Amino acid sequence: MPDTSQPVGSALSHIAGAWRDIAQSASRTLGLSNSETSVDKKNLKKMMESCLNGRGGEVSARMRTAELGQAYLEMDEEGRRLFITLLAKDFCASEELIRQAISEFQTSKNEAERVVAAYHLRQAAMPGRLKLLTQFNALPDGVKFLVDLRNDLLGFKGKDPYLEALDQDLQQLLSSWFDPGFLDLVEMTWNTSAALLEKLIAYEAVHQITSWGDLKNRLDSDRRCYALFHPRMPDEPLAFVEVALVKGVARNVQDILDQEAPLGNSRDADTAIFYSITNTQTGLRGISFGEQLIKQVVQHLSHEMPWIKRYATLSPVPAFRSWLANLDGELFKDAVTTEEMASLKKKTGAEEAKTAIFLCFQDKEWFENPELAALLSGPLMRLCVAYFLEKDAKGRALDPVARFHLKNGAQLNQINWLGDTSEKGIAQAAGIMVNYSYDLSEIEKNHEGFMNDGTVAMSSRVRGHLKQLGGVLGEESTLQRLRRSFIGGSRQEAAVK
Repeated sequence: MPDTSQPVGSALSHIAGAWRDIAQSASRTLGLSNSETSVDKKNLKKMMESCLNGRGGEVSARMRTAELGQAYLEMDEEGRRLFITLLAKDFCASEELIRQAISEFQTSKNEAERVVAAYHLRQAAMPGRLKLLTQFNALPDGVKFLVDLRNDLLGFKGKDPYLEALDQDLQQLLSSWFDPGFLDLVEMTWNTSAALLEKLIAYEAVHQITSWGDLKNRLDSDRRCYALFHPRMPDEPLAFVEVALVKGVARNVQDILDQEAPLGNSRDADTAIFYSITNTQTGLRGISFGEQLIKQVVQHLSHEMPWIKRYATLSPVPAFRSWLANLDGELFKDAVTTEEMASLKKKTGAEEAKTAIFLCFQDKEWFENPELAALLSGPLMRLCVAYFLEKDAKGRALDPVARFHLKNGAQLNQINWLGDTSEKGIAQAAGIMVNYSYDLSEIEKNHEGFMNDGTVAMSSRVRGHLKQLGGVLGEESTLQRLRRSFIGGSRQEAAVK
């Protein structure tokens, strides 16, 4: 699934003022003050230690935490890097306390002592920064602050083991707070607040929303938009999905996005098409909302519109073109029939299928040329099905969108030639889009098959393309060669994400 991010400064600049007020109010009330005005490494560490060890009640604790958070929000990039590095290295678990707790556990004489020693070991292994980070939860917008702090951390960490450990702490903390049971599904309509609608426009990462008119079209009576919210972040959608209510399975996203198209009657629709799914918070990477979102929307629509019989996506294939560029030329040969190769050679003069196809791509408007489009459709659709069986270096489905939907129990239902002829769609996938179908009676079986042994659930029409690809060599040997031929799969995927 694709991700967007919003800089901490632009997203939370108003918080600095609110937290400054908290700190100043507490100082006046309790007679507390922070004598250090500069925020260098020494003073920053002192502020963190004060948050962890300072005396006083809840109000003074809020003051110190607000001061620390305010300082972070007002820092430049290097200041924030210093803050995060200090938090990671100077406030990790104490090795001495861990050794003592291990010794206590090893020398336990009975079960009762072992239970107590195990508890002490857990406490000793808990880094002090977790307590500090949790204190932000008590501040207004403190949860959002931590989400965006992790966004910064992801940009800084590289292969630093201390920053990696801090990231794991933050992810674990946020995962417990963003459990699906805590989230609310909200339908976004034209009557939703302008501030939230502006965020839909800013966050949309699959099909750019070009204007307010475009957004209004996506929220009309034959469309739906649903978002997940956390109670502590009511002004920030965590993820949202855009739905088209249509008759039959949609194959072309330009038709769905066409603002001039006549308004459909949702009562005549028999299919709900999920055509855009966006996770909005980079700081929540690794915490999945898409699965929960789709399942809740399907359940909601099945009650609201029982006449809807099919639930499917119209999805991009973001890495297909880059995958093709690194593919063995022999597999292009397998994907092209004798008649197609003769036509390609006549058109381009090339003797090899891969060379001929990429020569066709040099015409930037090739997809608007009926002859070229017809000539390329067969080979590229066959290769696209094989692409969905390819694995990355970690043994996962190579395509990130496919990985998301197949993991959720969807079936790869249809390959749509020239389903997205936007500049982005042509550059990333030669215009190809696909439909994943969500059959409520098959979701669990498909999910188990994919998670247990990587089985990709496919419709018979998709398997037909795969059989054509098998050609003279046979399906199994072609796919084995395909897997051996791919170069740098994990790097390609990382670039796309």
